[in-house]
Amino acid sequence: MANYVLAVSGGIDSVVLLDMFDWPADTIVAHFNHGIRPSADADCAFVKRLSRRYGFEFASEKAALGQNCSENLARQRRYDFLRRIAKAHQAEIVTAHHADDCIESIAINCLRGTGWRGLAPLDNPEIFRPMLALHKADIYRYAAEHRLSFRLDQTNNEEQYLRNRLRRVLQAVSPSDKAQLLRYYHRQLALKAEIDQLMREILGTRNYIPRKLLLESGDAGAELLRFFLRTHGCLLTRPQANRCLREIKNFTPGKKYSLDKTHFLEARRQAFYLC
Repeated sequence: MANYVLAVSGGIDSVVLLDMFDWPADTIVAHFNHGIRPSADADCAFVKRLSRRYGFEFASEKAALGQNCSENLARQRRYDFLRRIAKAHQAEIVTAHHADDCIESIAINCLRGTGWRGLAPLDNPEIFRPMLALHKADIYRYAAEHRLSFRLDQTNNEEQYLRNRLRRVLQAVSPSDKAQLLRYYHRQLALKAEIDQLMREILGTRNYIPRKLLLESGDAGAELLRFFLRTHGCLLTRPQANRCLREIKNFTPGKKYSLDKTHFLEARRQAFYLC
């Protein structure tokens, strides 16, 4: 089975990811064609040639999301594909996210009114991101020094995407301020790890959460609920968790709250059970 599935778009970041590290021979190069741009097929062909040059297996999938596709939908479909490939080969997903991606993600989350977890993005333990210590300038420098060819994504210049607009604003931020923000980011990651460990100790692995604990924890109630559900494969946003707490507060035993298409919270006398 493969050790790694490299997410390679053909852009400079992922091409550097492919070249910079000594990946094992059973590595898989994975490319998702969103079907958003006319040049997407050429990008796929380019990545296929790259994978052959490096001697790696190539996997791809093409969608037809169209030019009006949102960033969130494109990201979701791409990661769905990567997870399928990784699961089939019992491998770890690897992406080319770097330090500037991290700063952009924090800024976007803040603009959208994030909770504290939004200050610690790109920390999914299922995904290996070996380039987080590098800035975009480091990546350009490496590509130039090693004469790497890569594809240009024209959507990076389109104003309809928030990340593109924000990227131009962040160009005015000084390197020292960016470095300070990254220090805060790593501190937040450490705090998040401590909080998650504490909640694991409180909640354990059982499929229920005590009613008193959930409803008498104040502002922490939504965080406890989200963590409990996430450990059982049910993902809620912060607003969804807050709404759930408001609605189940006076549920009588036997009444159920629909979380999504497959998960429910059933009220019982002493606890809420996930079913």
